[in-house]
Amino acid sequence: MPKPMKIDFVSDIACPWCAIGLGGLEQALVSAQDAIDADLRFQPFELNPDMPAGGQNVVEHLGEKYGSSAEQSAASRQGLIARAREVGFDMAMTGDSRLYNTFDAHRLLHWAGLTGHQRALKKALFAANFTDNRDIGDPAVLADVAEQAGLDRAEATDVLASGRYADEVRNAERLWQSRGIRSVPAIVINDTYLISGGQPAAVFEQALREIAAKS
Repeated sequence: MPKPMKIDFVSDIACPWCAIGLGGLEQALVSAQDAIDADLRFQPFELNPDMPAGGQNVVEHLGEKYGSSAEQSAASRQGLIARAREVGFDMAMTGDSRLYNTFDAHRLLHWAGLTGHQRALKKALFAANFTDNRDIGDPAVLADVAEQAGLDRAEATDVLASGRYADEVRNAERLWQSRGIRSVPAIVINDTYLISGGQPAAVFEQALREIAAKS
């Protein structure tokens, strides 16, 4: 009989490895459904909390933050696109792609978690960002994505305009940082075990089965 397993997926919508990691984890959960009954929850993390409205060009940002050259950035994008393809995710990052502030998106995700639509919204946000190259810091775009994910557009618009759930998101970010999370994706199992990075599905599956066997 499958064992209940709480999985906290700590991540940011601006993180391409998080999109890849979610794809790998979902594949693993399908393969391991004979052993695991997963309760998957998404927790907030901001890679660029000070990113201004309108965002920043990805090549420019990586050059400033890590010293990456345009050539290194291009090679990295091609590697990400290939890894994303392996988990069935269409990543269309280019040298013209931009990084955006994701705090409002995390507020929407908190709300979606209260209505049972969190996973659908998370995947729709990843697609809007990395497949469609939309501005996920724009309230109108976020309302579009929420509607596409099955949420009520009017209520989503109200959440965005009101600032609702800002405290909850900040508190959750501080909680996970206090637990030592410094990079994402970080997949925390049953509040005890940590799997780091956008691992291949087979790696996730092996780790999850081993944890299930111990519980």
